Amino acid sequence: MPTLKLINKESLKNLRTEITRFGMIYKFALDEISTKVNILQEEFRLVHEYNPIEHVNTRVKSAESLIKKVTRKGLPLSLDAIQENIRDIAGMRIICSFVSDIYRISDMIHNQADIEVIEVKDYIKNPKPNGYQSLHTILRIPVFMSDRTTYVYVEMQIRTIAMEFWASLEHKIYYKYNKQVPKHLTRQLKEAATTVSELDRKMEHINNEINILKENDIINNTVDENLTSEEMMIQMLHRLM
Repeated sequence: MPTLKLINKESLKNLRTEITRFGMIYKFALDEISTKVNILQEEFRLVHEYNPIEHVNTRVKSAESLIKKVTRKGLPLSLDAIQENIRDIAGMRIICSFVSDIYRISDMIHNQADIEVIEVKDYIKNPKPNGYQSLHTILRIPVFMSDRTTYVYVEMQIRTIAMEFWASLEHKIYYKYNKQVPKHLTRQLKEAATTVSELDRKMEHINNEINILKENDIINNTVDENLTSEEMMIQMLHRLM
């Protein structure tokens, strides 16, 4: 009997350690990818004088939500099965200024040597039937522990401010409403998504036009380096007058 108690205590300790480690690796995976995104943000700010990333959110799926998904998928309640089959336990959402920024950031992250791109779902080029738009990717991130390297799946969603606005309100409108939504309401919601898409296009067009104007101003205000110092001074004074 004492031996049995010892085994039970040891088994319980091992189980607790594995569950703790299981939760930790998803947090660490988000730390890894967050560091990469933060470096990109800092580089854009310091070198390119433009930061396409408005803000970043991360989350680890709650135990309750995870159990519901495991049950819905009919998976065995084992850590290995969960880790391999549930690929959105760790999630990151990047909000960008413009649609072109989404693909720019996505390419930069996908091209990093230690990131494996498992799946890409482009709901911008192919929106969902309800109008939802976003770029979804499943990434495989290495997490370096003290005694092992574990590869962890992370879901990354990248969308514009306007897409985030629509998705947040759509979720809020339907929250805890499990009945069939009337067709005229789903139609209106899709029309709102079309309006959001048009807004994104217009804002990016305006941004591109302003950038062209800025470039022209720089060209027009450039001082001719072939002029003498006196001629440069005269030219600058004329522009100030």
